[in-house]
Amino acid sequence: MKQFIFFVRKEFLHVWRDKRTMLILFGMPLMQILIFGFALTNEVKNTRIGILDNSKDETTNAIIQQLEASRYFDIVENIPSNSQLEPAFQAGSIKLAVVFPENFQEHLLHNNTAIVQLIGDATDPNTANTLINYASAVIIDYQNGLRGQAKMPFSINTEMRMLYNPQLKGSYNFVPGVMAMVLMLVCAMMTSISIVREKEMGTMEVILVSPIVPIRVIIAKMVPYFILSAVNIGSILLLSVFVLEVPIQGSLILLVAECLLFTITVLALGLLISSIANSQQVAMLISLMGLFLPTIMLSGFMFPIENMPVPLQVISNVVPAKWFYYIVKNIMIKGVGFEHVWKETLILTGMTVFFMVVSIRKFKTRLE
Repeated sequence: MKQFIFFVRKEFLHVWRDKRTMLILFGMPLMQILIFGFALTNEVKNTRIGILDNSKDETTNAIIQQLEASRYFDIVENIPSNSQLEPAFQAGSIKLAVVFPENFQEHLLHNNTAIVQLIGDATDPNTANTLINYASAVIIDYQNGLRGQAKMPFSINTEMRMLYNPQLKGSYNFVPGVMAMVLMLVCAMMTSISIVREKEMGTMEVILVSPIVPIRVIIAKMVPYFILSAVNIGSILLLSVFVLEVPIQGSLILLVAECLLFTITVLALGLLISSIANSQQVAMLISLMGLFLPTIMLSGFMFPIENMPVPLQVISNVVPAKWFYYIVKNIMIKGVGFEHVWKETLILTGMTVFFMVVSIRKFKTRLE
């Protein structure tokens, strides 16, 4: 045990003595969480929506058919009652709900006016705002068609309500995404050079002849970066709440636990890269280029995954940041519990075990 503690202490000293490493570890997360607190507008299409039709008449059916015919929407759920709206949003099965009140056609024909309620998932405010605008445009087109057929002017008014983010702040979407990106890059980049650095410095031979077993070497190299990453998680959450005003609606304990799980996943991935790389430059290149682009492109926080070609949607499933982004957004913004994120947690756990096992096997191969 003493040997393990000494090895952990050695890794800490490596980190503390390198000012550039300290700058990357603590400077990058703070800068990125502030810089990426801005909104980006992206086109959305094929978005999952739900319909709550309390009237079920010819007019509502016609509007639903027009919504379904649009390339922007994919009706995946017919919601039976108002009480089922919130669970549908929490489960992530829909991003927009169209609610028709009772006697919709009767109000439209006799009073020349009717109301349609559009409810958007504003954890992604730009997407929610765009979806509501698209849905409103479809309803207005239907209304203009009625005006051309009838002598009396018909008017269908839309009533909008944004769940979880009524002020449409872009930081609500980007904070979870930046958390995934920062932890992915910093943890993977730092640990990816840990083992290969020993080879370049000539200290690997000392490790090889020491009585410490490979699995303890790998864990000892993870411990310092795990502790420093925990500090980063705390600073990111503090900045999110007090600077960017992003609330933590769900359990703080569950959120921190999921962040620590993702940290371990990424640290294990970084050690795997370090085990197969031949130099620090190669390890840095793989960790930066090989992880940065997939995290940005395929995690879902900047570009909707459902808009991508099917092959890219399949590839996105192997990106750990995708699952972590979903977990953080749902816990932090929607306030859901573990019952809604257990599948994503299980996937991250499986990835962690896989990366650890492969890292140990690769390390053993190099010892022989």
